[in-house]
Amino acid sequence: MKMYVKFDFNTLCRKVLEEKLKDQGIKYRVLNFGEVELYESLTDEQCKAFKENLEDYGIEIIESQKTALVQKIKDAISELVGSDDIIPVKASIYIAERLNHSYGYLSTLFSEVANTSIENFIIIQKIEYAKDLILNSRQNLTEIAQKLNYSSVAHLSTQFKNTTGITPSQFQKIVAMRRKVQQYGHQYSQVI
Repeated sequence: MKMYVKFDFNTLCRKVLEEKLKDQGIKYRVLNFGEVELYESLTDEQCKAFKENLEDYGIEIIESQKTALVQKIKDAISELVGSDDIIPVKASIYIAERLNHSYGYLSTLFSEVANTSIENFIIIQKIEYAKDLILNSRQNLTEIAQKLNYSSVAHLSTQFKNTTGITPSQFQKIVAMRRKVQQYGHQYSQVI
């Protein structure tokens, strides 16, 4: 039996963070995504233990404000790309309004810290999401292109090929072949 599950990573991370803060008896207030205000200072031991607890879940404490802002940009992009609703504004406007900074400032900072542009990061996130949709949904390429706010399947295909080296159709064929091999391999093992 196969089950398809959708994750809301922001909610998941927030829940883990809150549970770990409560487990260690730390008094806190969540300000917004990626920001927590602690009501008391932590000892070095508490801080180390808390960091280690979060690392088990792939969550890391960010020391620098620049790195924290870049992470917020990445989170906003993930939210934008993974949204069930098509957001009718340009990514630059969405990010600037979401983080309450000028897009020029955010773009320069992102390039400086992440060594890539926001635009390139958005493309990579969209292609990763497209691959996930091809693997785990029954949507066709037209529906996937619309969901990811591409003007056409051709535009999606061009960016997909530039990023992965293959077209979405080729990716679909590879996935279908692997599923057949798994299916026949599974049936073969039952015969033996």
